[in-house]
Order: sequence, then C-alpha cells, then structure tokens
Amino acid sequence: MTESSDLIPEPTPEAPLTETPTPATDGAAATQFEESKHNVGVGPWEGEWPSGDHWDPELLRNGDRRNVVDEYRYWSMDAIIADLDSKRHTFHVAIENWQHDLNIGTVVRTANAFLAKEVHIIGKKRWNRRGAMVTDRYQHVRHHATVEEFVAWAQGEGLTIIGIDNFPDSKQLETYDLPENCVFVFGQEGPGLSDEVYEVAQDTLSIEQYGSTRSMNAASAAAIAMHAWIRKFEFGQSVR
Repeated sequence: MTESSDLIPEPTPEAPLTETPTPATDGAAATQFEESKHNVGVGPWEGEWPSGDHWDPELLRNGDRRNVVDEYRYWSMDAIIADLDSKRHTFHVAIENWQHDLNIGTVVRTANAFLAKEVHIIGKKRWNRRGAMVTDRYQHVRHHATVEEFVAWAQGEGLTIIGIDNFPDSKQLETYDLPENCVFVFGQEGPGLSDEVYEVAQDTLSIEQYGSTRSMNAASAAAIAMHAWIRKFEFGQSVR
C-alpha cells in the first residue's frame, strides 16, 4: 500500500472537506443538516471520561456531530480508519474519470458503506467530493493516471478486473460467479467503459434492466455490483 498522501487526493476548491455539512460547503446536504441539526450526533460526554487511545478528547469535550455509526462516537478519525482497515473486504472499485465525472463522490460513499478495500480513480486526479459526504476521510482512494498504470497495479495485486457495462457480449451480473479478490471498473458517465479497460477485463458484466432507458447511472450500477459481492461472500447467497 502506498503512503496516505497517494491514497487520498487533496481537497478541491469546489468541495472542501468538512466534518459536519454546512450550507457553505455541502450544497444539497446542507438542507438535511439545517432541518435536523439539533438531532445530529451526540453532545459532550457526561460523567467520567473513558480511557483508551481511540477516544478523541475534543469530541468528548464538545460532542460528536459527525455522520458516523454509534460504534465510532467520540473516536478519533485515525482510530476509526485503523479499525476499518482491520476488517475491510477484498473487493476494490475503480471508476474512469476522463471528463471530471460527478458520480465519483457517490461511488466513494457507497464503497465506504460496503467497506471496499480501496476506490481507484483512473484518469484525472481531481474529482468532486460533494457526493462523498466526507466518507473519503475514511475510505482509501488511489489515483492512476492511465489505464495501463491501473492494470499493472491490479495484476501486481492478483486482482481480477471485472468491467461493468452493457456490451453485446456482457454477461449477467445476476448469474455470474464473482471472484472474491476482484476490482469492479466503471466507465465515464455517458460514453461508458473505455475500450482499453474492456480489452483487459476478464469479463464485462451487465445489470438486467426492464425500463425504457439503455443504461443506468454509474453510481447506481456501482452500488448494485458491490452489493452483489456482499450477498455472495458475506451472506453466502449463490447465483443460479
């Protein structure tokens, strides 16, 4: 694994990292925050403070208003990351970013929810963090300037590259026997998966659809693919 400076891109002007959403920093998320700000998180710790290196004195003193599960209330960010690292799943997620794809933040947020090993950005390093809702602080994000660089990394890690897109020869995700150590790759919104990734993927999978549109949002497709992995390897659900 590379140094943390390589894993997490620097904050960008349009969406600086903030722990609690505010109207100035998180756009649409601010509305939810404003409506419920009196009920978000917990206040200062009451009674004698607990002992342990994972507790954050400032949070114990002032309260914890972060969007974290109760298990991590009052924990320092470093302690939360260390605990997540001890139990991350073996699948990775990658998304191509040739045109500054706005879906990446949502993909990162979902990857955090399903505890992906890492998220990989292929192409442009800069991406909009607004949809990540600060989860990129807890989710490892790695950048690869080119497809070739990404493929070399994946092969070095022994990961099977699985593309997600609607090609004529795509196989059904719903009936595909997913490998445990894999990286799902999603294309740029609009043009889809690049020819370069299509050529190197072991298989390309499609998600069955029943409406009038020929494709779905890349972030939605990523969530479905990640959940398919969870269903198989966490719940033991076999495909037919």
